[in-house]
Amino acid sequence: MIIKFPEMKKFYTIIFLAVIVLSFKGEDKPAYQFYTSEGKKTSYAELLAEAQQADIVLFGELHDNPIAHWLELEITKDLYKTWGSTTVMGAEMFEADNQSGLNVYLEGKIVDTALHSAVRLWPNYETDYRPLVDFAKENKIPFIATNTPRKYASMVYRGGFEALDPLPDSIKRWFAPLPILYDSNERAYKEIFQNSGGHNGQNLPKSQALKDATMGYFISQNWAVGKHFIHFHGSYHSDNRSGITWYVNRYAGNPVIKSTQHRPRILVISTTEQKDVSKLNKEDFGKGDFILCIPESMTKTY
Repeated sequence: MIIKFPEMKKFYTIIFLAVIVLSFKGEDKPAYQFYTSEGKKTSYAELLAEAQQADIVLFGELHDNPIAHWLELEITKDLYKTWGSTTVMGAEMFEADNQSGLNVYLEGKIVDTALHSAVRLWPNYETDYRPLVDFAKENKIPFIATNTPRKYASMVYRGGFEALDPLPDSIKRWFAPLPILYDSNERAYKEIFQNSGGHNGQNLPKSQALKDATMGYFISQNWAVGKHFIHFHGSYHSDNRSGITWYVNRYAGNPVIKSTQHRPRILVISTTEQKDVSKLNKEDFGKGDFILCIPESMTKTY
């Protein structure tokens, strides 16, 4: 067959482009890579399939990472397609005493500018958390302010859990029931104690535990059999199935606090950064059921 010039030109153009593609093979710049708990590469599709079967999804983020924030919104949208009206959302970034102000916004009774006066918002709220809140608002999804007001964690840091005892009941409703469950040998608190060199005794890990306990308590109080909860927080609050995870497992199955004995299926997502995301660092194995690995050079949101 005789190839005419225009066809020959097209043929060589295709060959030229193919050579370019092959020459740059391996030079892609992936924005993220998911791994299993055992450090094997996996996909968003596989994560979603597992998350759809969970009762509670704990998404541990890095607060200034745009990929983590984007994926939080994407997985929420995708889970809502399956979970529908059984969906509940919540976040560390909102403190329990601000729930009424958040509810007023979710109900459309105040505009977004007024929310800044009604609720204590993180500095990166507009870029990182408003999309989640607005998704909840648009779809009439409950959004739970799960964290304890910071001043009570500060009280524990200064005086231990005992510092909370004299507070009136009207204040005690903003954190987990007293006495706070606590295990100093639990991995998260043991690491905090060791990393601080034992400074101030157990009060530093206890102040962290108050936040974890409160988030675990409010997640449990707003979850029931048939419901599905997705929660957003710093990754260290649920890494290694410690922290929030430990408390949810205790509060959700405690008949004194929760009527059901059903232990929820919890899926933990952990986020980490590495220079090279092609292989997960061994120290991150086991941090979550899925580990979101992001290049450390990724642009920060603040």
